[in-house]
Amino acid sequence: MSKLRFQSSAELPFRIELQQAAQAYLEQSRDHRFASAGIWLKAWLLAGLSLACYLLALRADALWQFAPAYVAAILLAMLLAMNSLHDAAHGAVFRRPWLNRLLSRVASLPMGIDSDIWIRRHVHLHHTYPNVDGYDLDIEPNPFLRQTPFQDWAPQFRHQHRYWPLIAALSLPYLCWYGDWLDLMGKSKLQLRDAKPVRAPGFLLAKAGHLALALGLPIWLLHDGGIGWGSVLLCYLLGQMAASCFLVAMILGTHWADVAFFQPGADGKLPHTWHEHQFLTCCDWEPRPRALAHLLGGLHLHLTHHLFPSYSHRHYPALARITRQVAQKHGLDYRCLDYPELWQAQQRFLKFMGSRPQP
Repeated sequence: MSKLRFQSSAELPFRIELQQAAQAYLEQSRDHRFASAGIWLKAWLLAGLSLACYLLALRADALWQFAPAYVAAILLAMLLAMNSLHDAAHGAVFRRPWLNRLLSRVASLPMGIDSDIWIRRHVHLHHTYPNVDGYDLDIEPNPFLRQTPFQDWAPQFRHQHRYWPLIAALSLPYLCWYGDWLDLMGKSKLQLRDAKPVRAPGFLLAKAGHLALALGLPIWLLHDGGIGWGSVLLCYLLGQMAASCFLVAMILGTHWADVAFFQPGADGKLPHTWHEHQFLTCCDWEPRPRALAHLLGGLHLHLTHHLFPSYSHRHYPALARITRQVAQKHGLDYRCLDYPELWQAQQRFLKFMGSRPQP
C-alpha cells in the first residue's frame, strides 16, 4: 500500500492563523494545553462512582441487586475512559509521556481493550487518515455496515439504518475478544500501516487483569449467594454492549453526517491539505442541555478535537469558537449541529449507503 500524502499545510493561511489564535488564547489565559484540577476532580469522581457501584455489586445478595450496580459500574468506567483515556492517548493529560501511557493502561483495564493497540488504531491511523478507504480502520469493510461508496454492496445493508445500534453495541466486545487478538497475531490490517509488533506480555497481562476484575472476582465472591457464573457473564455482556452503544452513538455520526470519503489513487495523493480534510470528514455537535457536555470528554466537539488532538478537552469550547471564526474568514465550512440534526444526517447516510448502487 502506497503512503498517503496530503497537500502541504505549511503555507496554508487557515492553519497559520488557527495556530496563532490557539497559542494567543493560552497565553492570554496564562494556561497550558494539559489537564487541570477540574479535569482531575471529574476523573476521580467518575472513578469513585464506578468503584462504588462495583463494590456494591460484589456485596449483592440477589441478581436484581447485582445487575444494575454491575452494569452501572461498567457505564461509569466508559465515561471515565471517554474523559481520561482518550486525552491520555493523545498526550493531553500529563506533560510526561510515560504518565499518559500509564493512565491509558489503567483506564482501559475495565473496558478490556489493549491500550497500545487502540492508540495505534485511533491516534496513528484514524486521526491521520479519517474517512480514507484502506487507511482509516474504523471504516473497514464488514458484513454488517457499508460505510463508504467504495465498498461492495450486499442485501442486508438495506436495513443497516435500523440495526446499526446492535452493531454499535457489539463493537466493544468484538474489539476486546476478537479484534485485539487478531492484531496481536498480526492477522489484521493494522500491520499494513504500522508494522510495529504488539508486545505480548503486556497484552496478556492486561487481558488477564480485565478477566479477573470483570468476571473472576464477582464469580468467586457471589457463587455462594445464588448468583451463578452465567448471570455474571450475561451482566458483563450487557454492560459492555450498553457502554459500547453509548460511545459509538455519541461519536460515529460525526464522521457520517454529510461528509466525504476518499480513495487515493495509485500515487497516494489527496487534493487538499490535512487541515482542510478534517472539515470534509467530520463535524461538531452540541448536546442539550449543554451541561451534559461535561460527561462526554469533549468528543461531541469532534472536528475541534481532530484539529487540536493534543489539547485537553477542557479547552475545546474555546477552541471551537476560535475554529468557527477562523474557518468563516477563510471560507471553510464549520458545522456544529444539535443531536437530533446529527441523528437525522446519520440516518440519511446509512440509508444512502444501504441502497443498492445504480449500475
